[in-house]
Amino acid sequence: MMHPLVLFIDGPAGRRPAMIGSGLDVSEVIETLRENETNVHATAEYLTIPVALVDAAIAYYGAYTSEIDDWNARGRDEAARAETQYRAGLASFSS
Repeated sequence: MMHPLVLFIDGPAGRRPAMIGSGLDVSEVIETLRENETNVHATAEYLTIPVALVDAAIAYYGAYTSEIDDWNARGRDEAARAETQYRAGLASFSS
């Protein structure tokens, strides 16, 4: 299946699908959509992107759900690790 508004970007975390012209990964659009209770227009407005890009991210997600869910889970895990390390660093100042 073709996804003409999705391109792939290589980065430190690996190759990931992103939305053309927005600087956003598909996973970011999907997470924001979830946070907006699947309201496409609110998501587009919040991200300041056209509704067509949100729709394209949804279509990509429909085709590659587990890939995006895995990417988002890894991101949440990494954020939790980073916060733990930050808090440990702060705690070392008070000892």
